[in-house]
Formats: sequence, C-alpha cells, structure tokens
Amino acid sequence: MSVYTPRDSFWSSIPPVTKNLIIINFLLWLAAILFPGIQDFLGLHYFKSDKFNLLQPVTYMFLHSTRGIGHVFFNMFAVFMFGRLLEQVWGPKRFLLFYLVTGVGAGIIQQITWYIDLIPFMQAVDNYIITGEVGILGKYWNIDPSIPYSAEMVLRSRDALLDVMLTIGASGAVFGILLGFGMLFPNAPLYIMFIPVPIKAKYMVIGYGVIELFAGVANFSGDNVAHFAHLGGMIFGYFMIRFWKKKGIGHGIYMG
Repeated sequence: MSVYTPRDSFWSSIPPVTKNLIIINFLLWLAAILFPGIQDFLGLHYFKSDKFNLLQPVTYMFLHSTRGIGHVFFNMFAVFMFGRLLEQVWGPKRFLLFYLVTGVGAGIIQQITWYIDLIPFMQAVDNYIITGEVGILGKYWNIDPSIPYSAEMVLRSRDALLDVMLTIGASGAVFGILLGFGMLFPNAPLYIMFIPVPIKAKYMVIGYGVIELFAGVANFSGDNVAHFAHLGGMIFGYFMIRFWKKKGIGHGIYMG
C-alpha cells in the first residue's frame, strides 16, 4: 500500500537534470564547508596560475561561496524556476549540454576579462625585471625605489597574486538559462520584487544584460561579482540557441 503525499508529487515532478543539478550543487556546497581545499582545487583559477587545471572550466560552476547559503540558494532557485521549463522543452540531454556550455562560456569570458585587466600589471612586472625601474608597478605594490628587489622576489609576488584569483558559482550558467527562458517564452509575465507590475521575460533579460554590462564596465571595486562572466553565459546561450533555431532544434519555440 502506498501513501500519496504532496511532497512526493512535487519532487517527482522536477525534471531529472534540473533535480540532479540542484542536488549536486548543494552537496558540493556542504563538501566545501567541510573540506575548504575543494574550492582551491576545483574553482576556476587564472589560466597562467600554477593552480589552474583543465577540470576547473567545468567544475567551478558547481561550487559556491561558503560564507552563507545565499549564493547557492538563489542560483539553484533560478535553476529550478527557469531551468526545469527549458528541460521540458529541450529534453534532459540538450538542457544539460546548454547548461554546461553556458557555464564554460562564462568561464572563458572571465579568463579573457582577467587577461585584459592584467595587461598593465604584467607589463609593469616585465619592465621592472628588464630595467629595474619601478614605474607603474608602484600602483600595485608598495615598492621603495631605493631598495633593489630581486627579480625572483618580484616574480614570486606576481605568481602569488595570480594564484589568489578565483571564480566559483553557477551564475554564468544561470544567466544562460535566463537568456534561454527569455528567448523561448519572451512574453511570459514575471514579477520582480519591489516592482508592482509584471514584466515580460524578454524585457527582464535585456534589463539584466544591461545591468551586468554597466556593472562590468564601471568595474565596481569590492563587489566581488564576475559581471562579464554573467554576460558570457548569456552570449554563449544566445549563439547556441540561434544555432539550434537554424537547425530546427527545440520544437521551433523561439523569440524572433
């Protein structure tokens, strides 16, 4: 004899990939609390760092901040709210591919952002090694020009800085999901906190994209958010969906 419960019905109604993504992310969040070294090994480091490895472009998106539950909770809430609908349209395999591609794409854009941001710093280090002149290196480190720092010391300091650059989180894939939802269901009404009227999904997606672009260009110091990575998830998601549309994949449900 079986007993029906609403909870069983709710849990079983969640598509398999969406459900397993949520479970895996929460399990790895708990694992990172118990074993903090996981984030350093599986989080996304800058590609020129000694700590970078080829697993990280995939594994970083399954890790979240352990300073509270908010980071993982809100990302997984978005996966549940929007991802399950995409999975119902595309099927589990295609949805998982979309999730991974947008997450990896976000990581690629983050690497490019780091590379561009580091150009002046890396040039300053190279200039110091060659000429011994502090120049703009003083912007990054409190260097006394009267003290002859060895090239080895400067290079060690450079490498230490590269090693602490780290990105974690599913936000890039989540922004890809939001983009996908906006393209598949452009006129779906969405309610946003503090806004008393519903907003069409396509306008919400555009709004989020503009906000992330502005925040990334403004380069707000200390907000600790990879804004360009979020845009990267949306960009990779957009081109992936356009490709599928051209190939007639996905039941033909797309914003024009």
